[in-house]
Amino acid sequence: MSVPVFNSVGEAMEATGANVSVIFVPAKFTKAAVVESVDAGIPLAVVITEGVPVKDTAEFYTYATQAGTTRLVGPNCPGLITPGQSNAGIIPSNITSSGRIGLVSKSGTLTYQMMFELRDIGFTTCVGIGGDPVIGTTHIDCLKAFEEDPETDAIVMIGEIGGDAEERAAAYIKDNVTKPVVGYVAGFTAPEGKTMGHAGAIVSGSSGTAEAKKEALEAAGVKVGKTPSQTADLMREIIAGMN
Repeated sequence: MSVPVFNSVGEAMEATGANVSVIFVPAKFTKAAVVESVDAGIPLAVVITEGVPVKDTAEFYTYATQAGTTRLVGPNCPGLITPGQSNAGIIPSNITSSGRIGLVSKSGTLTYQMMFELRDIGFTTCVGIGGDPVIGTTHIDCLKAFEEDPETDAIVMIGEIGGDAEERAAAYIKDNVTKPVVGYVAGFTAPEGKTMGHAGAIVSGSSGTAEAKKEALEAAGVKVGKTPSQTADLMREIIAGMN
């Protein structure tokens, strides 16, 4: 079986009807690859590459936003999956099933764990948004999509230390989300001032701590687990109450 080779994203779209570009190229080439995808008008570009300079990400994010044709997921992410229907990225397809939960997560590893722990209930869609300081699709974008999706009954949101994305998501949940949300924030034992895993996971002083994020989420009515497994149990209780 021969595999077709295309010289550009636009050529591939024209020949195959492709509507997703999954970008695995090394960090120094990532900006050019995203720009090429945006120029071709691809509706969705999933940027798996880690170690992309923040300046490059800010520039190609702005470029995509101004073009208005391409949604970005990532960089430094595992992608997204709708079990049994589509899989764009590197998420294992056999660790969960189709079901009633929407999942959005900064962490690829915790995405996989939550998918596996709740595999008996299953998921509508799971999105790993990445943990860099600048990313395309955010927690709020996914929360909005899950709120509007009639097949999604409840939402799991996984965050981590650093930045204020989880606090902003909490405010959005309070004002706009009617479906039950459970959360987990990685990094309760992280030492101050030290980057933990993702480039965006760094705490300075009292800003961006796991405890502050947990308090903001709980104030918005989100049940927050102390561990990933406890978070899965909280979701299991919610789903059981719906049946």
